[in-house]
Amino acid sequence: MKKKFYNLILLVFKNYNHFYFKKFRVYGLENIPKSGGVLFSPNHQGAFLDPLIVGTTCGYKVTSLTRSDVFGGPFQWFLDALNMLPVYRIRDGYSSLKKNQQIFDKCYELLADGKKMMMFSEGRHHNEYYLQNLSKGSSRLVLEAQEKSKNTKIYIVPVGINYSHHQLPWQEVHVVYGKPIRVYEFLERYQKNNVKAINSLRDALEIGMKSCLWLPENDKHYLEKKKYINLHNTKLGFPEFKKSLTILSKSLKKTEEKNNLLKFWVKIFSLPNLLPLIILQKILSLFPDIVFHNSVKYSVGLLIFIIWWIILFFLGVYFHSIGIGICLFISSLIALYIRQEIFSIVFNNK
Repeated sequence: MKKKFYNLILLVFKNYNHFYFKKFRVYGLENIPKSGGVLFSPNHQGAFLDPLIVGTTCGYKVTSLTRSDVFGGPFQWFLDALNMLPVYRIRDGYSSLKKNQQIFDKCYELLADGKKMMMFSEGRHHNEYYLQNLSKGSSRLVLEAQEKSKNTKIYIVPVGINYSHHQLPWQEVHVVYGKPIRVYEFLERYQKNNVKAINSLRDALEIGMKSCLWLPENDKHYLEKKKYINLHNTKLGFPEFKKSLTILSKSLKKTEEKNNLLKFWVKIFSLPNLLPLIILQKILSLFPDIVFHNSVKYSVGLLIFIIWWIILFFLGVYFHSIGIGICLFISSLIALYIRQEIFSIVFNNK
């Protein structure tokens, strides 16, 4: 049952990506090793949207390591079905850290069997484009796994998830799979000096992850360059846009100020879907951490709008005819599309 649920979720969100995002581009799938154990290491700018994006684009069934505080509640069954394993941190209590060994043993087993896993090396999500300091956790995990399974080659694949806007739907996202790092090539160094080998692997991973990001460094030009991340410029594609940002090409356009007239039309085209939009806004207010907002819109929004459109359809059928029901459904769908198009103009230079 859990396997069927996982496959269903994967199918739904894989197709839904092309409706929620204006443009969804994936680069470097050829870099993912076809054999051997693989640990994907993506940046973490989108809360629980990030693992969904990797899971729906990499082409493999993925087991994810997730912070332990989301486990043990009413959603435990779903977390198990989605192949998530808890990782305990110091803030969870020193006694909880002992539970990690059992989880790590499971990870060693999965990687030795040539399975695919995912772990966020930054350690926490954030709302910036640049790469945060990497923890040693992912590097230590794969080196320990490689030492215990010398007959299986293990890789760590850097992944960059680049959003044209962190909180809004109908944006571009560029998912970049970087060159795989051969963990087995660090094994001899690891056996001689654990700490140095872990640090070397972490440094290699940092370089790999930065190559997968539009704006990897928090340097003195970061805030200026950040203004150029919008739908007009991301149309260039990942390699060209990254290059243009590096040199601040004159062909790039900065994000413009909001247009009040356009914001008026956003309100007009919100009317056919006003109820689900209000409900979604109320749900978002329950999440003070803004990084969660896009994830909530992506997941909860899908359910709310589908229910709303079904209700509209049956109201039209009940009070008039099937034709009216279909018209209500289609018109509300079109209104939402136009609303999002105008939104993208309001918040981006097109």
